[in-house]
Amino acid sequence: MADAKTKFESVRKWVVEHKLRTVGCLWLSGITGSIAYNWSRPNMKTSVKIIHARLHAQALTLGALAGAAIVEYYDNKMSKARQ
Repeated sequence: MADAKTKFESVRKWVVEHKLRTVGCLWLSGITGSIAYNWSRPNMKTSVKIIHARLHAQALTLGALAGAAIVEYYDNKMSKARQ
């Protein structure tokens, strides 16, 4: 249990220090995965595939930003509790 908490704390610390990098990487992986998925569907136009990929990546980015906000809130709450 202590090892899991330590791993969670190290991930949380990294995300707090690299928020924009985390969101950017999630966006890039989201759009790459969505393009790869959409390219496997032959009955769609290329423009529609790109639009769908962009929409999926935007949704993933919003989720990542919400996650970063939760991490920031948790970090602020814990730092105030320590004081």
